[in-house]
Amino acid sequence: MPDFDVDFSDEKREKVIEYVSNKYGADHVSQIITFGTMSARMVIRDVGRVLDYPYADTDKLAKMIPNELHITISKALEQNRELRELYEADETIHKLLDISMALEGMPRQASTHACRNSYN
Repeated sequence: MPDFDVDFSDEKREKVIEYVSNKYGADHVSQIITFGTMSARMVIRDVGRVLDYPYADTDKLAKMIPNELHITISKALEQNRELRELYEADETIHKLLDISMALEGMPRQASTHACRNSYN
């Protein structure tokens, strides 16, 4: 189905959505959902918080993940020797990273995508 983004300021976006609904009919227009997924750094911080691991330590681990698009914890363990050594030597870090790897990439939150679909 065709779609178009309504990347307008929050103040005016509803007017654009209203216009599209009026033009094509509310029964021919819908909003779609988008999911934010847990990236490597984000999931480490979330799991650390749930396990009541000290924030400073969790943040240090998260910052060991290279700032690279689509990086995974597994890939970071291959690339970062210091992270891999901590993973192998510290049982708590091992557990935190194992849980994080199991959750990595899963949806974290849902939101309304900034577009409208119109269909006939």
